[in-house]
Amino acid sequence: MTNLKHSDFHLPYNPALVARAKELRKNMTPAEKKLWYGYLRTFQFRVLRQRPIDHFIVDFYCPSLKLVIEVDGESHFTDEEKAWDRERTERLEGYGLTIIRFTNEQVLRDFEGVCAAIQSAIPPSPPY
Repeated sequence: MTNLKHSDFHLPYNPALVARAKELRKNMTPAEKKLWYGYLRTFQFRVLRQRPIDHFIVDFYCPSLKLVIEVDGESHFTDEEKAWDRERTERLEGYGLTIIRFTNEQVLRDFEGVCAAIQSAIPPSPPY
């Protein structure tokens, strides 16, 4: 197995999704806005909003942690959408990413718990 430096790690990027990603950034849901402005905008690691990866657009992506944060609304609760989300998660995990999901309700009603869960996804610092 080859050890790649972080700078050598590249995800597939679909430029055809850029316009849609920009549109989604301009029209965030209330839960996405709360998470972005209340926590992720000033997170200790850089976080990108509505980032195209492969043929998906993820809600939030932290490249240095290889962490995807998804905020799911009601449309994700149908059987069809649950299956799509499972497929999407498996594909993204195949790139070595960690995916954590929250519902809109979790973000809006248990904001501190959501922030704590994201914080707990940060690996411990390596010893010096």
